[in-house]
Amino acid sequence: MLAIAVVARVVPNALNASEYIPAHYDLSALPSYVSSGRVTGVMRIYGTPLEDLVGKWANAFRGYHAQVRLNAYLINTSQAFAGLVTGQADIGLMGHRQWHNGREAFERQFGYAPLEVRFASGSYDDPEGTTPGLMFIVNKRNPLAGLTLQQIDGIFGAARSGGWDGTRWTTAAARGPEQDLRQWGQLGLEAEWVGRTIHIFGSDVTLSNWADLIEREAFHGGTKWNPALNESPRADISTKAKGKTRDQLILEAVEKDPAAIGFIFQRVINANHGDVRVLPLARTATGPFVTPSAQTFFDGSYPLHNGAYLYFNRVPGQPLAVRDREFARFVLSREGQQILADSRLFVPLSAAAIQAERAKLE
Repeated sequence: MLAIAVVARVVPNALNASEYIPAHYDLSALPSYVSSGRVTGVMRIYGTPLEDLVGKWANAFRGYHAQVRLNAYLINTSQAFAGLVTGQADIGLMGHRQWHNGREAFERQFGYAPLEVRFASGSYDDPEGTTPGLMFIVNKRNPLAGLTLQQIDGIFGAARSGGWDGTRWTTAAARGPEQDLRQWGQLGLEAEWVGRTIHIFGSDVTLSNWADLIEREAFHGGTKWNPALNESPRADISTKAKGKTRDQLILEAVEKDPAAIGFIFQRVINANHGDVRVLPLARTATGPFVTPSAQTFFDGSYPLHNGAYLYFNRVPGQPLAVRDREFARFVLSREGQQILADSRLFVPLSAAAIQAERAKLE
């Protein structure tokens, strides 16, 4: 496991990126980039508007392959799979994992799944970060020590007949209403908490990156949510007109209500000096329970740390095109990950994660 030194968290009264001291990551265990083949021609990248990051990658990559040119169409995330499906792109760049609808369109067109390569973890608490992971928060008076993914399913999910494994529907994810958790006593809390209803808060769950993250990791691909969710659309203009965001409303609701629980971003908690407790999470009941931090996002031990991805149209059993493979190998090298870390948009990957992703390219 790589070591990480977090120089500081947030200055006590910090509210903006200029006062934030970012984490520093030790990437010395990552492999340096070494070319494994001559690369020429035009590299076509469509997707999420990460122009600065992609430009720095491309400039550094051309230091090894001077005859490569970049054609980037980075308008919005939906263009990644639109470019792949229409044959206009070689690489789809996405700041989050592709949702079911895009995968289904690709597989209907080609008859096989795209190659998915994760190149970063989502941000932790950096104000300049993107694709942040999720924190689960409770009121300071709530004695709950932590949550498992199954308990998150029980609280925020509902009975279902199955779930999605990629584009395949499976009944393996089915569960009944007996696994619903609707009162705090069902989570082991005692005394006055036994019959108290759990009040749940979160952002919108319709085609949301964060809803998709919870559905994949906690609901096992299911899409049925507890109808009692107090849902806050993050693009609500009327709330912004009043000088607040929906994220702030989630935070305030949990601060005021001892029976509340919500999911939110660490940077929102920091910027608003949130008076709440962030819960450690565990993948299973046997633990370990992991506290979110720059370290646990980096090493991947925190269950809901999110990610960013490259997608390729690779025919199963055939090698990836040399130009595409070499660019992905560069992104997954020490040099590529250092550029990513310096951007502050994402958290770089650990050596173990890099090894797993590079293996997909062979």
